[in-house]
Amino acid sequence: MGGYFINKIGYALLTLLGVVTVIFLLFTMLPGDPAQMMLGQNESEEQLENVRKKYGFDQPISVQYLYYINDLSPISFHSTDEEDFSHFSTEKYTAVPLFSVGDISIVLKFPYLRESFQKNGKKVSAVIGETLPNTAVLAISAILIAIFLGIFLGVISALTKDQWADRLIQLLSTLGMSVPSFFSAIIFAWLFGYVLHEYTNLNMTGSLYEVDDFGEGSFIQWKNLILPAIVLGIRPLAVVTQLMRNSLLEVMSQDYIRTAKAKGLSMFQIIRKHALKNSMNPVVTAISGWFASMLAGAVFVEYIFGWNGLGKEIVDALNTLDLPVIMGSVLVIATMFILINIFVDIIYGWLDPRIRV
Repeated sequence: MGGYFINKIGYALLTLLGVVTVIFLLFTMLPGDPAQMMLGQNESEEQLENVRKKYGFDQPISVQYLYYINDLSPISFHSTDEEDFSHFSTEKYTAVPLFSVGDISIVLKFPYLRESFQKNGKKVSAVIGETLPNTAVLAISAILIAIFLGIFLGVISALTKDQWADRLIQLLSTLGMSVPSFFSAIIFAWLFGYVLHEYTNLNMTGSLYEVDDFGEGSFIQWKNLILPAIVLGIRPLAVVTQLMRNSLLEVMSQDYIRTAKAKGLSMFQIIRKHALKNSMNPVVTAISGWFASMLAGAVFVEYIFGWNGLGKEIVDALNTLDLPVIMGSVLVIATMFILINIFVDIIYGWLDPRIRV
């Protein structure tokens, strides 16, 4: 059991290292001068050189990569030179010195995602901390819609196999899996936020928090969550519906279900007490994967609906070439995806010992 957990964690760390490497190489080797992106077009060459030296842009790619890994690692290495140590502990991040080896100090810290190019040196971790909760609210709402509505529709579809209700649900679920999220977002925003606004009272765009008319503070506007949550939940809803239908049909053909029918149990009792819980394994697998991928899929949905989440922040950063924000956001999403999947694998290994073998 312990070896299984260690192997899974080891695979997760190697995968995360690969993700970090790809992200670094992808954005570091882009054409253009990062120092010029930070300072604009009207700065002197001396200022550009100072920025390149401060952030290590004047170093070879291999050295920049080691600096990047050192910034991200919770345990990192730094010079014990007093001036250098004071610089990183007060300006870059707060670290706890563990011990020193020669002129190298080993410190403990939170991963440092560096500073935004376009937000007056604001830390990327602060930018993500302000937007990630909104994305989490959107993703959780969407997956809850997919779970409850998908299970319900899947059960109805299985119980009415080959009837008009089953065919209609199958048609809608196939359509839901086929239509891209950004297209669904445009249609829903236009139809329910503009054409039918008089009846729905929903807005085409809007975030979770809105500023009041007097500019004296912000308040939560829950109705702005409805359309983006539905749109983001359409594809996982379609998948859950299909999986629930197929799994339930397979379970309903088992011998113990026929025995339950012979005992005189009603169909509702059979579904609730026997068939439903035994049909949930593939659904749980799909839900865990879709919840992680929703963090990435929310990019276009958030941008179209004006939802101030991490996805919209990534699009804004792409438009302004704010590379640290892009790199940090993608890295956070990838890390959460890996952690969720490794957590699910560990839970499966704990529930079913055969998986560990």
